[in-house]
Amino acid sequence: MTLDPTVITDYWPLFVQGAFLTLRLAAIAFVGGMLIGAVCAALSLLNIGPVRAVITVYLALMRGIPFIVIVFLVHFGLPAFGMRTPAIVTGTVALTLFAGAYYVEIIRGAVEALPKGQWESARAIGMSPVAAARHVIVPQIISPSIPPIVNCTMTMIKESSVLSAITVSELTYQGLIVQGNTFAPFEVFITVALIYWAITMLFHMLAQAYDRRFGASTGRSSRMSPIAARYLSIDGKSGT
Repeated sequence: MTLDPTVITDYWPLFVQGAFLTLRLAAIAFVGGMLIGAVCAALSLLNIGPVRAVITVYLALMRGIPFIVIVFLVHFGLPAFGMRTPAIVTGTVALTLFAGAYYVEIIRGAVEALPKGQWESARAIGMSPVAAARHVIVPQIISPSIPPIVNCTMTMIKESSVLSAITVSELTYQGLIVQGNTFAPFEVFITVALIYWAITMLFHMLAQAYDRRFGASTGRSSRMSPIAARYLSIDGKSGT
């Protein structure tokens, strides 16, 4: 089998354009998904029955339905309610909702893994819930949350290829265009695969670098903010 390198040399601008759009979609979905994750995790930890029920249904739907079906529901559902939006908007909304459901579980799991005594100690010395979360809880859940967040984000980047089904011109869609022009599917999609691999490996390497710098070498107590460390007795009391 002979590979045709002109597929890459002649059409590389389309591959680059698709890769950059994929990264932009992932960045928007990451920010939006993390906001959804943080808010829903906080609300679910309050144990307010109706609110927790709504969040549970949201998580069940996002995790139990294939992503392509979620994309179609958003893409064709919004116009049914009179909201006509471009495919890139509906695709981004679907990707954000999908990612947010997984970020909720990551954040909530990290918070629930902390000893309850730390939260109680912070409240006992007069810290407001916001201050306790900011200075005691959040600094300690960042490091253990990084690996699953990175894995989820890598999955989200790969799942963004599904948006080609609604003509969002991300990397896979651009590959389909090139394949239609060149009739060289193997060369096209080996290139697409290598670009996806490079993007996800970049995220993986960044996560490993972070873990080496801030992960195993720091204990849970040392990751508290200076304010929390100053006011909380963390030598055996807050971790009980």
